[in-house]
Amino acid sequence: MAKRQIIRIDQDKCDGCGLCVPSCAEGAIQIVDGKAQLMADKFCDGLGACLGECPQGALTIEAREAEEFVGPAPGAGHAEAPAAAPEPQGEAFVCPGSRMQQFKREEAPGPEASALGHWPVKLRLVAPKAPFLKGANLLVAADCAPFAAGDFHSCYLKGNAVVCGCPKFDDVSEHVAKLTAILKENDIGEISIVNMEVPCCFGLVQIVRQALEASGKSLPVTICTLGTAGQVLQQQKIKGK
Repeated sequence: MAKRQIIRIDQDKCDGCGLCVPSCAEGAIQIVDGKAQLMADKFCDGLGACLGECPQGALTIEAREAEEFVGPAPGAGHAEAPAAAPEPQGEAFVCPGSRMQQFKREEAPGPEASALGHWPVKLRLVAPKAPFLKGANLLVAADCAPFAAGDFHSCYLKGNAVVCGCPKFDDVSEHVAKLTAILKENDIGEISIVNMEVPCCFGLVQIVRQALEASGKSLPVTICTLGTAGQVLQQQKIKGK
């Protein structure tokens, strides 16, 4: 390896806003566990197009030993980007599938059409300053809910930004912190929660309540609890102050 210019990301300063991701035409930066990460040295051209996009000043250019630049990362939407996935680089490898995207959805004639307007959807991967959250109504869904409800897209997802998670297998404190940041950074209109009847899934309601309290926000919240067969067991509306 030779010494060359390459991006450096200060993890202490990074707040996971994600503004640097679309500014990197090479697709070298992704949001992982709420922080910007360099996928691999070989995808960074070292030109610093992303520097001016970071409001926290977490991005700088440094000269260090690094792999030779090979071109855009797979999935970067660049003409020269290879179609095949890169070889895993141990723990440093980041899946290109976490790259932030927005979709334009036209009105579809049937209920089978997808209503998803953005990517990613996992709460741990969504950047608090993601553009699709600005002024949005937020759907907080259990990971299992879309499988149980056959009308999930038409009844719950349509017109909403969505984040999903599982209180049983995910880090609850991490989810509270991320959702708190989302509420602080965006003018969210209202929140809908779709959870399952299993006891652990009621943790989603607690996550939302704790985030609302921590953010100082008071928003209308609708809680819809589904049975494991997909039936609506309970629906509750809580008015914000």
